[in-house]
Amino acid sequence: MSTDTERAEEGAETSSSFLETWAKWYHIPVLGAVMLFMFWVRTQSYDRFVTDDGTPALAGVDSWYHWRTLEWTAENYPNTMPYEIWTGFPTGNYVGQFGTLFDQLIVTVAMIVGLGDPSAETLYTVALLAIPAMAALVAVPVFYMGRRLGGTIGGISAIIVLALAPGSFLSRSTVGQLDHHVGEVLFMAIAVLGMMVALRVAEREQPIYELVVDRDWDALRTPTIYSVLAGFALSLYVWAWPSAIVLIGIFGVFFAIQLCLDYLRGISPDHVAFVGAVSLGVTTIITLLLIEEIGFSVSSFGVLQPLTAALVAVGCLFMAWLARTWNERDLDRRYYPLAIGGIAGVAMLVMWLALPDLYSTLIGNLTGRLLPIDPSTSTLTISEAQPPDDFTSYVSDEFGAAFFTMLLGLALLVARPFFGRDYRAEYTLVIVWSLFLISMTATQVRFSYYLVLAVAVVNAAFIADVVRLFDLDLEGGVDSLRQVETYQVIVLLMVVLLLFAPLLPPMAGENATAWDRGENVGPSQDAMHWQESNHWLAENTPEPGNWGGADNASELDYFGTYEYPDGGDYDYPQGAYGVMSWWDYGHLITTQGERIPHSNPFQQNARSSSAFLTAESEEQGELVLDTIAAGESPLDDENALRSNEELEAMAEDATHEEIRYVMIDHAMAGGKFHAITEWTEPDYSHFVTAEDLGDEPLHADNLSEAFGEVPYDNTMLSKLYFDDASGMEHYRTVHENEDAGTAFFVSYAEVYHEQAFQPQTAQQLESMGYENGDVLYVSGGQLAPPGEGNPAVRINRPESQQGALRLQQNPSTVLFDAQRSAAVKTFERVEGATIAGTVDDEDDLLGDDATVHVELELETNADRTFNYTQEVELAADGSFEVTVPYATNDELGVEDGYTNSSVEALGDYTVSVGVPGEEGYEGQLSVPETAVVQGETIDDIEFEQTQLEEPADNESESEVPDDGTDENGSDGNESTGNESDGNESAGNETAGNETAGNETDEAAAEEN
Repeated sequence: MSTDTERAEEGAETSSSFLETWAKWYHIPVLGAVMLFMFWVRTQSYDRFVTDDGTPALAGVDSWYHWRTLEWTAENYPNTMPYEIWTGFPTGNYVGQFGTLFDQLIVTVAMIVGLGDPSAETLYTVALLAIPAMAALVAVPVFYMGRRLGGTIGGISAIIVLALAPGSFLSRSTVGQLDHHVGEVLFMAIAVLGMMVALRVAEREQPIYELVVDRDWDALRTPTIYSVLAGFALSLYVWAWPSAIVLIGIFGVFFAIQLCLDYLRGISPDHVAFVGAVSLGVTTIITLLLIEEIGFSVSSFGVLQPLTAALVAVGCLFMAWLARTWNERDLDRRYYPLAIGGIAGVAMLVMWLALPDLYSTLIGNLTGRLLPIDPSTSTLTISEAQPPDDFTSYVSDEFGAAFFTMLLGLALLVARPFFGRDYRAEYTLVIVWSLFLISMTATQVRFSYYLVLAVAVVNAAFIADVVRLFDLDLEGGVDSLRQVETYQVIVLLMVVLLLFAPLLPPMAGENATAWDRGENVGPSQDAMHWQESNHWLAENTPEPGNWGGADNASELDYFGTYEYPDGGDYDYPQGAYGVMSWWDYGHLITTQGERIPHSNPFQQNARSSSAFLTAESEEQGELVLDTIAAGESPLDDENALRSNEELEAMAEDATHEEIRYVMIDHAMAGGKFHAITEWTEPDYSHFVTAEDLGDEPLHADNLSEAFGEVPYDNTMLSKLYFDDASGMEHYRTVHENEDAGTAFFVSYAEVYHEQAFQPQTAQQLESMGYENGDVLYVSGGQLAPPGEGNPAVRINRPESQQGALRLQQNPSTVLFDAQRSAAVKTFERVEGATIAGTVDDEDDLLGDDATVHVELELETNADRTFNYTQEVELAADGSFEVTVPYATNDELGVEDGYTNSSVEALGDYTVSVGVPGEEGYEGQLSVPETAVVQGETIDDIEFEQTQLEEPADNESESEVPDDGTDENGSDGNESTGNESDGNESAGNETAGNETAGNETDEAAAEEN
């Protein structure tokens, strides 16, 4: 009997021991389960990013450049790229935000997996999975931050909010999003957690100035160790993302506020000042070792990071000293914060006078990143850098009700001292940090991937206060749970439903859940559209350095090491050349085509690219490129294109560093054109408003005349893309992507600017009953089916124009002329062959209005035929000269240092002299490739008298697919012009924000 009793008591003890162990450690398996869930959600679409041929398929523009830096680092491990010459032609570029700790960590893992020599496949696999893995790791610091504010239950609540949030943090951390954003979030969370711990240790250990003077290291050891670790964690964040200076600034504001609060409460500021001085001092030393560029750039490893950290460290020491001085002089404590504010104001004034560059950098980033005050052109043309249209709606979509309960949590933290509750410095840190993250998100939507941290962590405090308010003891073991009342269970369920139900089905409603959005991601359609053209570029153009047979490609090794040049201007060898396009596509040209773009998503050279694309004549466009080759800006101080005379004078110093190719896609010709015009003058309205419009109001009966032609039609972009360089002397189409794209172009009078109209894809219009060329009908600002709505008239565009999908409107009329063209077209810049001749008009067939018409029929690689035409006046003596860019043979190729063009002539040039439709003269001649690339003259034309035909138009004879949709997956770092949320899914379901501007985008700059 006694034995049975002993066994029963032993079982009870074992059960009790197990429950105690579970109560102490249950958060570990819960944390592990949440991390596994986060990783699974983000890897559901893994198969979509693995291609049959092994080529990368990534989800965003910047992802492609990270792939470039990963490959480079793997080739040069453990070094990172010191200077990049494969972008930003003709200067190169220092790319401080790439090749950082983020890339080194991924390559290090690949090195381990690949046993020191990872294959490209191994590196790519590790790169794909590293992003979801980093996202899952974010749960660890978030749990411990939440636990510090709200106990274990609070910490668990925080990571559940983090795991279920379906917004930007999720979209930027799925497989295929090879970008440093997830690394930023991880290292910011670690840095804030480190500072929270250091502050709490300092409050407990109470380090003061006298202990430092007495060198009492026993008393200082613990706060010193934790402060050093906090500074090291902050340094890791800066190492992963140079723009992490933003957190240094937030810490600076926190220390200023907390030291004032401590002094007002009669607490020695020494404790917190000690943490600030030590931690930011450590950050100063480490970031000094990271300097790669002398300058004040936020996005580079320069002097700004250590300088800012040092200012905060010194500021903490100064405030602690001033507090002691204040006491010695027995001054009223209430004036201490005013004195600090006044001193800060004077310091900013001195900085403005003595260090204007530093002042401009700090103020520019304060107003452009931290506060929604004064966004710049470089941010307003990037979709991810736009402010949300409706902040309340945006945060609801991002976080559900958790954002609003976070606000309650912040209010409860602020109110703690008023209810006699313990108040710690780390609470102030969380409050200041959270408020800044809210402001940053209201300034630029991309920062919502940071805000998720505050939403998750502060909700831990909210949960803890609710539990405390209703006297719920959820961590007191089984006995405590048995004492829970029914009303307490109901309250707990209501809180859980409030926090989590909006993020779960069916309450999520139209807002997709986290796993829905994780399942529906796919590669960037921009990258897929451009892949064919860029691969063609890599195989059919000479390697940089080999142009014209220069044979200098060995000096431009794709994985070579290049030191930072004096003045930041790399001296390219003879035979190097650049590629002109819009900045959105620079990284794709570098990584897919292994060619050197002029502009890139760092927004480098965005203004000069805009100047070329919007130049309104070939002569002007040529002068822009020559000015770039001379190392000069084609724009004046007002960002307006200089006069041709000024450009010509500047271009006299042009070097061999010339731009040889131009690449344009359907988005540039359509929706992105608005963003292109934002960088230069004149503005968008100039290009879309007829020159002879005047001040007369528009009506349906005169709209056709008013909009017969707009300046857009004369831009280099339009003439190249829609006309295949017809009528131009130095440009020719050499390749087009066989995928068809639809270009959208909106034209309207400024007086009617207030009425917006959302462009529709051709497929959407066809589903409503419209056919190509139909007039669109609009009623109340909405598209109506054909034949309904308000009266409308048809705009007859010149037949020579391969029109974009052009929408022209007034309050009652929208007009539509749909044309679809290749997704990407590539053009070559050549000297052009000069056709010269003299007509002996013995029969007096030619009058004063006789012209010389040159025509050549060509066929592209996509089996599309078009006619190149050019017309010049006939001189009084019967002579003429006309320069043409197309050859009738392809005798030169890559091995000769030139282009293997994919556009072939279907015959010889036809040269007609006279008046079309009347008697005149006609001759045929061939133009060899050598004459086109070397600028030779051909004058062996034999004319015969004949009846001249009317010139053919330049319409394409190819069939285009019915599906003209343009759904682009993007990371948000591109120009406004395409709808994008930062990670558009494979199922075309966006996960965030449609930004204002022009049915948006690259922003980007990369954070510029």
